[in-house]
Amino acid sequence: MQNNKNNYGFALLIIGVLFFIFGFITWANSQLIPYLKEACQLSDTESYLVGTAFFAAYFFMSLPSSYILSKVGYKKGMSIGLFVMSIGAFLFIPAAAARSYPLFLTGLFIIGTGLALLQTASNPYVTVLGPIESAAQRISIMGICNKLAGFIAVNTLGFLFLENIDAIEESVKLASPEAADIILQNLADKVITPYKIIGSSFAVLGLLLLFIKLPEVKEGADETTESIKSNSIFNHRNLLLGALAIFFYVGAEVISYDAFTTFGIEQGFTKVTASGFAKYTAITMLIGYLLSIVLIPKVIKQKPALIGSCILSILFLSAALLTKGYTSIVCFALLGLSQSAMWPTIWPLALNGLGRHTKIGSAILVMMIVGGAVVMPLMGLLAETIHSNKFGFIVMVPCWLFILFYAMNGYKSKYIKE
Repeated sequence: MQNNKNNYGFALLIIGVLFFIFGFITWANSQLIPYLKEACQLSDTESYLVGTAFFAAYFFMSLPSSYILSKVGYKKGMSIGLFVMSIGAFLFIPAAAARSYPLFLTGLFIIGTGLALLQTASNPYVTVLGPIESAAQRISIMGICNKLAGFIAVNTLGFLFLENIDAIEESVKLASPEAADIILQNLADKVITPYKIIGSSFAVLGLLLLFIKLPEVKEGADETTESIKSNSIFNHRNLLLGALAIFFYVGAEVISYDAFTTFGIEQGFTKVTASGFAKYTAITMLIGYLLSIVLIPKVIKQKPALIGSCILSILFLSAALLTKGYTSIVCFALLGLSQSAMWPTIWPLALNGLGRHTKIGSAILVMMIVGGAVVMPLMGLLAETIHSNKFGFIVMVPCWLFILFYAMNGYKSKYIKE
C-alpha cells in the first residue's frame, strides 16, 4: 500500500512538471500579443489571433489525441506531445527571421497541438488518480504548478520581449521606412534565443519521460473509438454541459490575463507597465488554488465553490470597469482568484460517472479549450463596434452566467435518452 502511495505521489510530481509547462507556454501568449503587435505592426484585433491560433489546436486535435492515447497510453502520449511542442517552438526561429506573422501563428498552432495531447492525457490522469471527491484538490495542486509557471513566464519573457517597447514604438513612428524595418527586425530577433531554449527543453523532457515509470490508471474498458461510433458518450448530460462550461471558462480566463495589457493601457498606463499586470492575475490564481486545496472538499464542496466563483467574478469585473487607476487594476487582477476554482471543479463534475468513457470524455473537455480562440476575438470585435476597449470586457459576463447555471443544475449526472 505504501509503495502504491509513493508511486502515485511520484506520478503527481511528474504531472506537476507538465502542468508547469502548460502554464509557461500558455501565459507566454500574454507577452507575445503586445510583442508581435509591434514587431509585425498589427491592429489589436489582429494581435488577438495569437490566442485563436493557439487555442484552435485544442478543438481540432483533442479527439485525434484521444485516439493516440488509446493506442500508446498516457505516458507515451505525453512524450509525443512534448516532441510536437518542440517543433512548434523551433518554428519561431524562421518566423522571427522573416518577421512573418502567419509563420508565428503556425508555430503557435503546432505548440497548441502538442499541448492538446498533453492536456488530454494529464487532466483525466490526475482526476482518476484517487477518489473523485478529492479530484478538485489534486487538480488545484496542478493549478499551482501552472500559475507559478505563468508568473515566471510573464516576468522573464516580458523583460526579454518588451523591454523599452514604448521607446521602440516611438522610434518606428519617427524613422524612415528603411530604418523602421531594421528596428522592427531587431525587435523580432529577440524571440529567437528564448524559443531555442524552450524548444530544446521540450525535446529533452519528451525523451526523459520515455524512461520514467508511471502507473497506468485503469478507469475501465477503453472505448475511445467505439464511444464515438455508438454515441453513448453523448448521453451524459453532465459531460455535454460541462464541455460548454469549459468553453466559456477558458474564454473568460484567457481574457483575464492575455488582455490585461490592453486593459491597463486603456486605464492610462504605459505599455511597459501594463505588460507586467498579468503577473498579478497569476498571483491571485495561485492564492485561489492554495485556498482550494485547503477548503475543497473539507470545508466547501465542489458545487458551491463553483457557484461562489461565478458570483465573485461578476462582482470583480463590475468593480474593475466602474473604477479607475490602480483600484481598477486590483479588481481586474482579482479575477484570477475568483476563477481559480472553476477549472478544478468543472472537470470532476463533468467526468463523474463516465467510467470507461473517461478518456473520450476528457478529449471532449480539452476540445472546448477552443473557447480561448473564440471569446477573446469576440471581445475585440465588440470593442471596435462600441468604440471602447474597456467595455468590450463585458463578454466575460455571459460566460460566467452559463457556468453558474452548470454549477446549480447542469452538473447533475442524467442520461439523455436517444
